[in-house]
Amino acid sequence: MTGLYYEEFEVGETIEHGKRRTISESDNQQFCDMTMNQQPLHLDAEFAADTAFGERLVNGLYTMALGVGLTIPDTTDGTIVANLSYDEVEHPNPTFHGDTIRAQSTVTDKRETSDGERGIVTMHVEIFAVNREDDEGEDVLVCEFDRTALSLKREHAED
Repeated sequence: MTGLYYEEFEVGETIEHGKRRTISESDNQQFCDMTMNQQPLHLDAEFAADTAFGERLVNGLYTMALGVGLTIPDTTDGTIVANLSYDEVEHPNPTFHGDTIRAQSTVTDKRETSDGERGIVTMHVEIFAVNREDDEGEDVLVCEFDRTALSLKREHAED
């Protein structure tokens, strides 16, 4: 278990997640198949070639889900009770096949539950394509959202 207990989260702290993942065409195809999302922008090269993007895009929900997965070891692995919400989801830039993504989480809020046995932690998660740069030479932001989790408190972890 590598996740943080409620007491270990600090509001304002930014956690740079070390795991990265390069998204393949197969990853995108499988995700679209599993979720029955047959949007041609994700799957049809000829269709996508005639769009403003000029090529197929990775399904935005896959980008988000993969980004969440990259954050788990450093935040809630083994210390979560439940994810409560994903809010304010935005995809400011597309994700393409071959993009390598990384994630970072900034703790924006935390509070104890009314019984004092658990805590609620909200993190702003940002997902970047590291193989592309924006106008300032930074990794390209491809997805961002707020994730709220119900977290174990260390003193109650074995109850």
